Amino acid sequence: MLLGVRDLAKGEAAAKGLDGHVEAIALDVAAPDAAARAADEVERRFGRLDVLINNAAIHYDTGSRALRPDWTVIREAFETNVFGAWRVAAAFAPLLKAGGHGRLVNVSSEGGSLASMGAGAPAYSTSKATLNALTCVLAAELRGSGVLVNAICPGWVATDMGGPGGRPLAQGAASIVWAATLPDDGPTGGFFRDGKRLPW
Repeated sequence: MLLGVRDLAKGEAAAKGLDGHVEAIALDVAAPDAAARAADEVERRFGRLDVLINNAAIHYDTGSRALRPDWTVIREAFETNVFGAWRVAAAFAPLLKAGGHGRLVNVSSEGGSLASMGAGAPAYSTSKATLNALTCVLAAELRGSGVLVNAICPGWVATDMGGPGGRPLAQGAASIVWAATLPDDGPTGGFFRDGKRLPW
């Protein structure tokens, strides 16, 4: 298992605390060439990739308003939450196709659901809505290749970004694991939490 990290030293320390054989690999999704470099390394060492989980996200800007935009925060959110995931998906798609059974999981949020979106968190919400749209496009382009592409909302999880009081990490991660281990006849191009469809 490979853990993509911005800080290799911190990533290697984190990898040691995880079960199984986990290696850290340099991957700052906001850096334009990082995804291509990481994909080249994975191709050289392994020749394929079975599962790609796009989990990077920043700026849950709940105190912000769209009519008082902080363009720096908005640009940074899109750079990581959308363009970062897009770069990584494009760089690794050939390796996902190489195995014939790839899984691409975009970790999204119900905050990006147009059906329930309201005021607040404009950078986060609009970037996650765009990630959801990208999920649909990628699923369509990869249809027939054996690669399943889905967006997952893990729910409010007690992480550094989510803060205390949310779901335990294992409960939030379960939805992601579900999408990463779907059978070949599983869904693609969907938006899910706990294995159940969410409205776009």
